[in-house]
Amino acid sequence: MNTAPGDEPVLVDRDEDIVTLTLHNPTRKNAFSAAMRDRLAVLLAELDDDPQCRAIVLTGHGGEFSAGADLAGFGETSVRACRSRLKRGGMPLMRQMLAGSKPLVAAVEGHAFGAGLALASACDYLVAADGASFCCAFTRVGFIPDMALMHSLPHRVGMARAKQMIALAEVIPSERAERLGLVDERVKDGESLAAARGVARRFADGPPLAFEMVKSVFARGLEDMLRAELDLQPMLWLSEDHLEGKRAFAERRKPRFQGR
Repeated sequence: MNTAPGDEPVLVDRDEDIVTLTLHNPTRKNAFSAAMRDRLAVLLAELDDDPQCRAIVLTGHGGEFSAGADLAGFGETSVRACRSRLKRGGMPLMRQMLAGSKPLVAAVEGHAFGAGLALASACDYLVAADGASFCCAFTRVGFIPDMALMHSLPHRVGMARAKQMIALAEVIPSERAERLGLVDERVKDGESLAAARGVARRFADGPPLAFEMVKSVFARGLEDMLRAELDLQPMLWLSEDHLEGKRAFAERRKPRFQGR
């Protein structure tokens, strides 16, 4: 099951009963592309059904976790197309991460922005390097968070802090993220993967059925949040504010939102 880099959007490394999945889009700081999303969903579904896998580590290639969604792939021009993208994209993946049976441990170096933050937050344990940084960047492009971040983030940092992180979209360094509860363990740069694998070993040695039940309990309410994303995000997707946010991002300037 192990894979070599090449053009694979997700690299796989199996070490006995622990599987490491590595986001791989090195020229774009592991930006979360449709190919990466689809491959990750398939791999997680396969591992969920694999009795030989007892824990999963999720990390990023080349000292970066993920700089967020690859905005170049957002070309939908109708509400129906937007809803279809959400249904076939992030929603199945987040069900697998948050309600699946296998413990997930994130190893974060570099950036975990937007979709990258959502992936890290959906893991059951988050290890971050000292130099890592986090940002709920969705409102920077006129979006609400999707990929179940409005479910997972309040579980980590509390409702009030989650609303602030979403609304203000501030870059949060690793030390502060640990104080907020977003990060479970902070280590020196370059050591997050080894630390995450150590945590994964503790999960792998534990009772898998009990872990599965724990995850199922904490996933209650997930479907309501995913339905809210499906209802609301398409309206924002087609808004002038989102188009302005995308232009500003490409032009490296501050967006001028008008509420339209």
